[in-house]
Formats: sequence, C-alpha cells, structure tokens
Amino acid sequence: MILSSVFFNRNAMLVAIELLGKVITRGAMRLRIIETECYFLTDKGSHASLGYTEKRKALFMDGGTIYMYYARGKPSLNFSAHGEGNAVLIKSAIADCKGEPLIMMQRNNLMPDGRMRDVERLASGQTLVCRSLGIDVKDYDGKQIDETDIRVTDDGYRPELFVQTVRLGIPVGRDAHLPFRFIDEKYLERCTVKPKKGSYEVCGYNETVSKNQKFL
Repeated sequence: MILSSVFFNRNAMLVAIELLGKVITRGAMRLRIIETECYFLTDKGSHASLGYTEKRKALFMDGGTIYMYYARGKPSLNFSAHGEGNAVLIKSAIADCKGEPLIMMQRNNLMPDGRMRDVERLASGQTLVCRSLGIDVKDYDGKQIDETDIRVTDDGYRPELFVQTVRLGIPVGRDAHLPFRFIDEKYLERCTVKPKKGSYEVCGYNETVSKNQKFL
C-alpha cells in the first residue's frame, strides 16, 4: 500500500515512529526505514525554529512535502508533518531489493575510493539514504511526495520493539536532550550510530506512544 499525504499530515513524532519498517521506493530500488528523527517548530534543534526562509519553505507546507537540504555537502531527506515547521528526517535504512536494483543503489553510493559500499551499511546514515536512491535537493525539495517518483509503502512489516533516544548532531543548548530519535530494535547494529548502553529505552509501540503523550 502506498502511503498518501494523509499519513504524513499527523503529529511528527507519531509519523516518525510509524515510518519505521516502511519502504521507500524509487523505481525498482527499495530501502526499508530503520531509523528516524522528528522535529517540531518549537524545538531549538529544528531548522524551522530559525524561522521561515525560501530555503526552508517546505517545512511550512502541507504534510507529505519533501524537505531536502545538504548536510556536510550531501543531501538529506525529510517529510513535513502536521503543523507548520514540523517534520521527520529519514536517518537510516536497509536495502530491501536484490539483483540489478541493489547494484544500482551501490553504484549510486560508491565509497570515496570507488569501491562498492558494503550492502550491510549501504544506507546507514541520512546522506547515504539519498545517495543510494540517487536523489538530490534540486530535484525534490518542496515537492509533494505524490508529485515525484519517490513512494513510501507499507508491506505489513511492523517492528516488534523500538529504541528511543536523543538525536544525533544536535548542539548543546539546542534541545539536544529531547528523545526524538527512533530505531527498529531488530536493526540496532545497522543504524547511523548505535546509542551507548544506558542512553536509550526499548519498548513496544503502545508503550512508546503512551509515554510520549506530552509530545503527541
């Protein structure tokens, strides 16, 4: 089932949690999402908290709008959620295809020395997700997802357990303490950076939603 803008037009944290296990497709290329981060307008760690600009306008558009930017010179993929300035970052994923589509993703995302990247770490990072799919800021930023060749699909897989922890790369003083990063516990070893023992909680969907009511 292809997810419509209705799915994204909800609370950013709920979208971030429920995107775990979904599959991003572009043509025959497929990546299963294993790690996300959510951001809110009132959150000092978000781009939107710095105010509206032409560059950030996608964050203030309807749920399901693609917001892309360059992190250290490489593209990152976000989807706007309900409410101005709220969004979800696709932090990492795993390959969910074989044969030529997988080889295509590897060719899109070569190592600096030109070697094929290990399939196990092909999309273990927000910029690697974009490079594997061959998507760039200039082609997708500001567009509604259903206006592009990117699709997010639900094939019925649901993570049994989630890891909830703080986000990566948030400067001190910019709400770095907020537990807005979510990881499919099954793939904890393949996320961007495995959180240190004692720095995260593991729980099921209902528990995760229940204990985050103040954000929902």
